[in-house]
Amino acid sequence: MASVAVIGVGRIGGELAFLSASLGIADTLILYDTMPGLLKAQVLDLRHTGLPIRVSTDTNEIREADVCVFTAGLPRNPAVKTRADLLESNLKVMRDSTALLAGFSGILITVTNPMDINNYYLCRKTGLERERCIGFGGQLDSSRFGVALRQKRIGGDPFVLGDHGEHQVPLFSRLSTAVPEVRREEILGGLRTASMEVIAGKGGTVFGPAWHLAHLVHAVTADTREVLACSAVLDGEYGFRDCSLGVPARVGREGILAIEEWQLDPWETAKMEEAGKFTEELCRKAVS
Repeated sequence: MASVAVIGVGRIGGELAFLSASLGIADTLILYDTMPGLLKAQVLDLRHTGLPIRVSTDTNEIREADVCVFTAGLPRNPAVKTRADLLESNLKVMRDSTALLAGFSGILITVTNPMDINNYYLCRKTGLERERCIGFGGQLDSSRFGVALRQKRIGGDPFVLGDHGEHQVPLFSRLSTAVPEVRREEILGGLRTASMEVIAGKGGTVFGPAWHLAHLVHAVTADTREVLACSAVLDGEYGFRDCSLGVPARVGREGILAIEEWQLDPWETAKMEEAGKFTEELCRKAVS
């Protein structure tokens, strides 16, 4: 079993804490939130399950956690057009929270949007090795891609690279059926707005992100060494460096064990180039 720290226990952070306990991913949870009332309520709610889980709010224990999941910050809402629009607001949250990660030596998973930029920021500001910093979002994008493919009766394993936002790169070349460019653009357009109907109807996404996030935490704690779509800090992979971008990453107890460089077709290569340039610029801005 493992210890999992969650910084920010709102919708997704709270649901992840519950899944980590109920699925047996962790036997210790360390929870933190800037809202004391919410934090206390989440702790009590977890304890009322009767699950055999230790729940702590001692921030000194974060540094000893096997995994720390960073979900603090403003979520996307109907008034926020893109995840990148949250950069200014959530960078302040990042700056204010880095002290909580002093001395942390486990695996850091960033969820807060714009996730790719924030993953890069936390990696640079905490001094953690890049292999220990994983950005979450690609698994969720890949699952949404899978839903779109099934609706159109297109077979194959869904995988989405690029940034977790407007510059997603769904990999059509790995599918069992050839998909023309016009249809690719149509599906990509749907992926970019896939969360908005959920956000409009219930105020924010919860089940999808939390489920796939729990899968990622389990991949780390159980050392599954499976390949997942994750945002990784790049150092030449796919032709980019000094940014964090969604790539196929083999994940285990030590974090990102390897980044696989898959062959992309011309359409995918062009989209990946756009994604890399976009995130490189924002990452430079974030750490300057």
